Amino acid sequence: MTTLTGRRLPLGPGRHLRDGRVPPQPGRLPPRTGLRVPLWPGCRLRWTAPLVVAALTLLGIGAAGVTAPAASAQTNLLANGDFSDGSTAGWTCSSGDTVVTSPVYDGSSYALAGTPTSSDDAQCSQVVSIQPDSSYTLTGWVEGDYVYLGDSGTGGTDTDDWTPSASTWTQLSASFTTGSSTTSVTVYIHGWYAQPVFYADDLSLTGPAGSGGGGGSSGTQPPAAPTNLTVAGTTSSSVSLSWTAPSGTVTGYDVDENGTEVTTTTTTSATITGLAASTTYSFTVIAYNSAGQSPASSAVSATTESSGSGGNGGGGGSGLPAHILMGYWQDFTNGATPLTLADVPTSYNLVAVAFGTATTTPGQVTFSLDPTLASDLGGYTQQQFISDIQTLQSRGQKVILSVGGADGTISVDDSASASSFASSVYSLIQQYGFNGVDIDLENGVDPAYMAQALEQLESDAGSSLIITLAPQTVDTQSTGDDYFQLALDIQPILTMINTQYYNSGSMNGCDGNVYDEGTENFITALACTELEGGLSPSQVGIGLPVSTSAAGSGYVSPSVVDDALDCLAAQANCGSFVPPAAYPAIRGVMTWSINWDASNGYNFADTVAPYLATLP
Repeated sequence: MTTLTGRRLPLGPGRHLRDGRVPPQPGRLPPRTGLRVPLWPGCRLRWTAPLVVAALTLLGIGAAGVTAPAASAQTNLLANGDFSDGSTAGWTCSSGDTVVTSPVYDGSSYALAGTPTSSDDAQCSQVVSIQPDSSYTLTGWVEGDYVYLGDSGTGGTDTDDWTPSASTWTQLSASFTTGSSTTSVTVYIHGWYAQPVFYADDLSLTGPAGSGGGGGSSGTQPPAAPTNLTVAGTTSSSVSLSWTAPSGTVTGYDVDENGTEVTTTTTTSATITGLAASTTYSFTVIAYNSAGQSPASSAVSATTESSGSGGNGGGGGSGLPAHILMGYWQDFTNGATPLTLADVPTSYNLVAVAFGTATTTPGQVTFSLDPTLASDLGGYTQQQFISDIQTLQSRGQKVILSVGGADGTISVDDSASASSFASSVYSLIQQYGFNGVDIDLENGVDPAYMAQALEQLESDAGSSLIITLAPQTVDTQSTGDDYFQLALDIQPILTMINTQYYNSGSMNGCDGNVYDEGTENFITALACTELEGGLSPSQVGIGLPVSTSAAGSGYVSPSVVDDALDCLAAQANCGSFVPPAAYPAIRGVMTWSINWDASNGYNFADTVAPYLATLP
């Protein structure tokens, strides 16, 4: 934080300067944004060649030797980069984005207006066809606080530019070079969570156009709207849709649920998972190509079936599939393969960043990138980390912050520490863009006060907040144990509980018998305790290590994990223990860790994720 005349001013998301430098302030732009000459309020001087000559003549310098720059023939590759058609056509935008006639950048008729919320940064993005091994420049004019312009999927180093505060139109600029096999790139503009409305105009991407053409070229036109959208089937947690392709060139389709994009596909069908039972949803489909988006199809409504698996589903499942593979990403080094967040494969639906840690204030949580990891990754920065979170989210993955771990000392044992926990985690969610929180406090929890903290956090962040728990086996032997009690207390907002079936020793199963860890019986008999103890099967996962290197004991091969899932979901492929019922809605698998899986060639994810996809 920087102090000025008694006020504490934020440096901006991801911009914690520790070397004494003053961050860019309004009116003091980074060098790459170019020259700004202050004149009088509302006036901006554009330095055309005739104006330069006239100015030099007026100063007595003369025009001799002054050569006018060659006219630029570069084409804007963005479709509707100036929003001149009065809509966001060509862009994939958040529901809070619209087009306005005021304010607009000089000479424009329309501008983008983005309204962030506590859970949405009001992003608009566009996929652009480009060429490999080529250089590109992205520019745009913005007004507002914490506005970001950037690119992703370049195949090289993704770049961005941002401003902490622009009270007048300010230019942002970023340049990148594509990789040897890159043929498309995503360009995005967004604000920041819970910040005021921002405006953007005259967005431009220049460089060699790809084979799909550019937004400013003629030829390819945006497709017409898809037709005949119908409901092909429903379950208690999913809706299957099909539609007819429009005429013309179509690259893919965006499927919107109640006005929010939930998935993309290149075919004319899609299944939306992770839905609540006995709930009505409205869906539309939008086609897109390199020239832009189609209008939305006619809407169709679908009601999910009632749950036949017992219990009540929890919250925070929006955008997650019915069956999840969750893994931990290590913000530290310990012999496992170091990874950037963007390196995580899409087989992991839910990624937990490990770990948020305690401060000297009881209950308060903080997080920052481990400097050793950052160095091992060649200088991995906090802004790259934030961009990587957005990259995973654009793939349909969710990213949450895990707090605690084996060395975690966070304690929430009264109302004050509960409030500190909720407010600090919410601040980190706003700063980094996390989708939720994982509780991995291995020194135990106070169920009453942790429930109070999580309920306050869910109230602040909204119903889409993902909440997961990662207890040890001793914490869930009965409904009176601390984590089991916490899970029952927060059941309406709990996404998933993943007991760690490793580093445990022998424990009791739901039938009262003792089972040895490292066996299918151990996993299924202990999971049965939670499944029969009042939790919905859609909230219960099984936690296992990916390899013998990842845990001291309890490892089973991925094929045994698949057998345990089959046993719990369908009472098939069981060991000597057979659960008293089938739980087809069993939520999935948690594993420690993605980094250790990478060290083992992703054998765990490549085996378990495809099997999860076969469950009903």
